[in-house]
Amino acid sequence: MPGPKPREITLTQRQREILHQLIRREKSSQQLVRRAKIILAAADQRNNQHNAELLDITPSTVRVWIERWNAASGALLKAEAAENDKSLSAAICNLLADDTRPGRPAEFPPELYCQIIAIACEKPEDSGRPISHWSQRELADEVLKRHLVDKISPRSVGRFLKRSRP
Repeated sequence: MPGPKPREITLTQRQREILHQLIRREKSSQQLVRRAKIILAAADQRNNQHNAELLDITPSTVRVWIERWNAASGALLKAEAAENDKSLSAAICNLLADDTRPGRPAEFPPELYCQIIAIACEKPEDSGRPISHWSQRELADEVLKRHLVDKISPRSVGRFLKRSRP
């Protein structure tokens, strides 16, 4: 198949065996299996377009995983030198795993969700509220009154309650 010459990727026999084991293992995620197949296909020196069509993915995805493999080849050789298949397998799994993604950290910890749900399960009269049922605004006020957070909107409380529904 025409196209640019694929980047060289070198696999040792042990690395190849571990990649095949990961593909055959029942508990391997589909992500891990697909990425292992990309590396094995690239090691067969076919071009990226052919590998992408073979695996039903984009050529850029093939390129990304080949580059990541090549960048980590030194670390893989060190893990392989340990003469322990378990450490090499762990190194390969770590390499083929997703990178951590950037993003804004959660504003409220999971413990706060639990505390808000617990308050919602209490009777409002027990907290000195002259109402029969909790509203989002009343719950937000109660959370602030108990000093669980410095500020929280009724809408945030409503989202917490919505997520807790089965």
